Amino acid sequence: MSTEDVVRLAAGEAEVSVDAGNGGRLSSLRIGGVELLRQGAGFGSFPMVPWCGRVAEGRFRDGAETRQLPLNNPPHAIHGTGREVPWKVVRASATEAVLSYELGDPWPYPGRVTQTVTLEEGALTLFLGIEAYESSFPAQAGWHPWFLRDLGQGGEGVRLEFDAAWQEERGGDHLPTGRRTDPLPGPWDDCFGMPEGVDVTVLWPGELELKVTSREQWVVVYDEQAEAVCVEPQTGPPNGLNTAPRLVTPLDPLEASTTWSWRRLG
Repeated sequence: MSTEDVVRLAAGEAEVSVDAGNGGRLSSLRIGGVELLRQGAGFGSFPMVPWCGRVAEGRFRDGAETRQLPLNNPPHAIHGTGREVPWKVVRASATEAVLSYELGDPWPYPGRVTQTVTLEEGALTLFLGIEAYESSFPAQAGWHPWFLRDLGQGGEGVRLEFDAAWQEERGGDHLPTGRRTDPLPGPWDDCFGMPEGVDVTVLWPGELELKVTSREQWVVVYDEQAEAVCVEPQTGPPNGLNTAPRLVTPLDPLEASTTWSWRRLG
């Protein structure tokens, strides 16, 4: 990673680092000097494009044709290709960065993904757009943040608070079965439905409250690791290329956004 690949934004007491060279991910989010994201090359918060979560055995259908993706999480493909490639910095200012990358092998369709990161005092907004150049194709977009359980300030561990309309039943292969259930208690590696839009509170009691919101109606919550928890707004459920495809055409791009807003406690 070159330091030239990292764009640094600042607004109020918030500082964000966007690592274009490492999958266009947020490598750091600091509020008042306190880091909120798990550190490391595979962590931070990365965009999931052009699909989210697992694709069953890496295969999906496009009309009569079956496409095969690399099995980067055997026996499945997971989290898209965007996190594995360098992104181009299109433009940057003190509070906004615009990045892009060209879709290509192993994704079988040409196109472009654009990401905009906008920081203001008390909030961060992330935008993803997927364009098709020639052929239409199914796609998804989402975000995979790793929020630290412990902010290192001597406070309590993180809590997640949300009210979902349903939970996608998870099979033994970690894919939704197609059935929906009432939300169950954690631990979770599960997709939840919020038809009025994603609204999850990440709470460090006595320290900080961060709200993850989006107009999208699916969110994956993952809290099975000791170091961090994940709250992942996305445009469809895992394996959605097969079960809930959203077609991107040259005239109809896929666009999605999420906002993280925060306030200090105590």
